[in-house]
Amino acid sequence: MPDPYDDTYTESQVIMTAVKIIAPFTLTYGLFMTFHGGGAPGGGFQGGTIVAVTVLMLAFAFGIEPTRQWLRNSFLVGLITGGVVIFGAIGLGMIALGGNFLEFYQLKEVFHIKPKWGLEAIEIAGISLIVSGVMISLFFSMAAGFTPERPSGTGGREESADQGVSDDD
Repeated sequence: MPDPYDDTYTESQVIMTAVKIIAPFTLTYGLFMTFHGGGAPGGGFQGGTIVAVTVLMLAFAFGIEPTRQWLRNSFLVGLITGGVVIFGAIGLGMIALGGNFLEFYQLKEVFHIKPKWGLEAIEIAGISLIVSGVMISLFFSMAAGFTPERPSGTGGREESADQGVSDDD
């Protein structure tokens, strides 16, 4: 009897070749948007999204499971956590210098550098890591989808009519 569950992944040499050619350019553009964002349109959010989309392209071309195994969950959690820690450390660093959270003018008063560099650090090291990690993680979570082991999103449990909430409860 054939398996009723279809993975829907079909290997296509055209798509795989196109992604091999396009992925380095989209990754470079995402990094450009991240690093160039403080002085022009762009920034950590846009750049992080483009970097995440590059990973999504790889997953569509070469399979979601191989990509998920390549980018382990611990790496993605580390990416997101690292971004949050960097964001928080920079913000709390401004408090330690006598200002408010993320008040970058303290950099000028204490270190005699432009406040712009504090924003650049937040954009590049904080926001871009958080956004790319969250986008990739959400994609992998949604790609898990509904399988025969989890047909209804209930973790595999079959819900019966008598388990529901009634007016008598």
